[in-house]
Amino acid sequence: MVGVFLIFIAVAVSSVAMVALLIRLAHSRSWYDRMSERRVHSGNVPRLGGLGFVPIFVVAAAVLLFSLKQTGTFIQFLPVLIGACVIAFFGVWDDFRPLRPSVKMLIQIGAALCVVIPGYVFRQLVFFDGYFLHNFPWIGYMITVFWLVGMTNALNLLDGVDALAGGISLLVALTFAYIFSKYAGLSWSVMICIALAGSITGFLVFNAPIPRAKIFMGDGGSQFLGFSLALLPLLENRYTTATPIPLLYVAAILAIPIFDTTAAVWRRIRDRVPLSSPDRAHVHHKLMNLGLNAPKIGAVLFGLQAIISVIVIISLYLRPARLPSLAVLGLAYAAVITFYTVLHFMNKKCLPHVNENTVNGTGNTPPIGSAIRTE
Repeated sequence: MVGVFLIFIAVAVSSVAMVALLIRLAHSRSWYDRMSERRVHSGNVPRLGGLGFVPIFVVAAAVLLFSLKQTGTFIQFLPVLIGACVIAFFGVWDDFRPLRPSVKMLIQIGAALCVVIPGYVFRQLVFFDGYFLHNFPWIGYMITVFWLVGMTNALNLLDGVDALAGGISLLVALTFAYIFSKYAGLSWSVMICIALAGSITGFLVFNAPIPRAKIFMGDGGSQFLGFSLALLPLLENRYTTATPIPLLYVAAILAIPIFDTTAAVWRRIRDRVPLSSPDRAHVHHKLMNLGLNAPKIGAVLFGLQAIISVIVIISLYLRPARLPSLAVLGLAYAAVITFYTVLHFMNKKCLPHVNENTVNGTGNTPPIGSAIRTE
């Protein structure tokens, strides 16, 4: 346990140093997330925070695998790291020169293939499905590619409030680290989760809304985190004898970004607008409409994430008993559905004359300096 703590501290300190250097470089080169109709923050804020924590995590993961004498694992894991780096690189590219949605989708699918080809795929939907995905492996590959691409974009959409995407990612990474430690002890997958948590923590030092964020993670950082969080539950499936975490349990842990993205897709389909169109009806916008500022929005969603994680962990402890395990897992989904449903109707009641699906950038625009951004 002491070793895990030292790894976390070492990676976090390295991330702090890298992000601090990046902030100075961004100011000297005027690499800012400039104010526009879609941005509501005040002042020039660098938007390349992903370049600070991404390389720290990649290097840390490589060093850990070698230090743990996992050379063979590193060779098989190398395509995964390459796929993650591709996601980060083109995310940063998109920050400077926006890519067409179709191009981004192809890039994300290519990165997902870097994960599934080495064998990192979902093998069960639940613990009691009779190994359905084992009998039809091509379905498992398709589901995994869809999962990776979907989560890559889901975290990106959630990155609208300072420290929100990073804070949720930190809690999820720690949740997977705890689950893996219970499955297989201090395995290499636990160390990977801790390294990711440490790199995120270093970034959050500069992304906290109080007093104000000094840097944003940008698309490069948010897409990388979404891709990495989607990858974490697949690690145990390949190289340990522990029971892999089924898809429905994993999806519950990441239910906040999943439900927010699902609602966003439904709004665009219903209103017959392109799926890439921005709007101001994401979960953080609705909380803002209720009068919450960035720290309070973070507190609400971090609290919900913590509750979900605890419920899923309890359901995993109960996995030998089928019905109790699934019943507890259902509580996690019920909690998220209830939260989003109540929030939806409270938002409509609060803003009866505002079209929540305004996709042209008008509507309930938050005040300048509110630390809330429209993506």
